[in-house]
Amino acid sequence: MSECTHNCSTCSSNCASREKGQKNPDLLAPQNAASNVKRVIGVVSGKGGVGKSTVTCALATLMNRRGYKTAVLDADITGPSIPRAFGLRGVQLEGSEMGMFPAQTKTGIEVVSTNLLLDEESKPVVWRGPVIAGMVKQFWTDTCWNEVDYMFVDMPPGTGDVPLTVFQSLPLDGIVIVTSPQQLVSMIVDKAVNMANLMGIRIFGIVENMSYFRCPDCGKEHSLFGNSGIDEFAAARNIPVLGKLPIDPEIASLCDKGVIELMEADYFEPVADAVERATNGEKLPK
Repeated sequence: MSECTHNCSTCSSNCASREKGQKNPDLLAPQNAASNVKRVIGVVSGKGGVGKSTVTCALATLMNRRGYKTAVLDADITGPSIPRAFGLRGVQLEGSEMGMFPAQTKTGIEVVSTNLLLDEESKPVVWRGPVIAGMVKQFWTDTCWNEVDYMFVDMPPGTGDVPLTVFQSLPLDGIVIVTSPQQLVSMIVDKAVNMANLMGIRIFGIVENMSYFRCPDCGKEHSLFGNSGIDEFAAARNIPVLGKLPIDPEIASLCDKGVIELMEADYFEPVADAVERATNGEKLPK
């Protein structure tokens, strides 16, 4: 076991300090009796529109390609986009006395989302915060997740009821924070970082999405949002930068068509590498 550094965002040791957060057995919700989920990774953002769900889908797809059994718990109850990206339109979840059965994508990724419970995907979910948080917990406790090596939890942006519920109730191995280059976004991301540290949640690192655009004609990279300062931001908080992702119309098109599993974007690979190393006990470079 690695030696505790007393900084839960970078330390993999399960000491008393971390147990005050999500490792507290009094707060953890039990898995469904039919489930065996081995690793749980939260994907979070300080604000919406930064590509958090896209990163979630990409990570699930890549880990699935590497031979791991993967799953996505769509905790963005009021703004679920995971089913559309995986082509699960018109699919509805079924269940039995054992619990709810997740939907499966074409390559076998298990998915649970509120849109898979509605008869029309455009119907709004008009619930108050405690009800939404309770639904997220039920997605964990009442779903027969089977054998899952990596579960990715796509959380709504911000630091409200759902992130709090996930941080306290699910056995998170750590989180990946997704941001975009604008300075204002960095300020909001700081809130997510501080929340994770406050609750003893390990931060695997930060992914900067929409970092640049590569011209298809000349190959030159353009920083459309200006210089982001993500390296300085992360270094000041002792957090690794896992990847800088481009603005890629092809990825957006694949999500819209429901075939994200066909993606061939090698710039996601370092992020998947980092998650794989971190959950296997390796220390990530800064």
